[in-house]
Amino acid sequence: MTLVGLDLGHDTVLAAEHWIHDLVDRLGRPAGLVACTHMASAPRPHVVVSLSSPVAGLADGGTAVDLDPEGGRAVFYPGVDTLVGRVTVGHILASTAIDRIVVLGGGDPSDDQVVETRDFVRPLWSGGVLTLTTQPAWDGLLVPFETPNPTPCCADHR
Repeated sequence: MTLVGLDLGHDTVLAAEHWIHDLVDRLGRPAGLVACTHMASAPRPHVVVSLSSPVAGLADGGTAVDLDPEGGRAVFYPGVDTLVGRVTVGHILASTAIDRIVVLGGGDPSDDQVVETRDFVRPLWSGGVLTLTTQPAWDGLLVPFETPNPTPCCADHR
């Protein structure tokens, strides 16, 4: 997939995600759209947004940047709306743009394994495909590796 990078000067992933959600809502949730966040280091650490080419021309106000999709973190993609609550691996692979699911430290899960999505699924571009990394949870469930509300590093240290 061709992604067009836009440097809109977002300082945080959260700010970039809000921009993506606002754009998606404004455009009426276009079919086929993949929108990702990417970390950039120059000229200062910030977050760059990428959009798949079908709607890239509709997003103005930023600077176009060359961007390697590898490592891009998908925020909006086909089928994301179906990833609510508990779903099977088979459902994710059949109903979304996610092409691969891996279990951290454990390989590939079976199609009938259940994923507790926590309504927050952010796959990464890896090897040219959207890949969701999961981890074992309770009662045989899997959960996405990225949590919706991570604890900041050193949050409990003073």
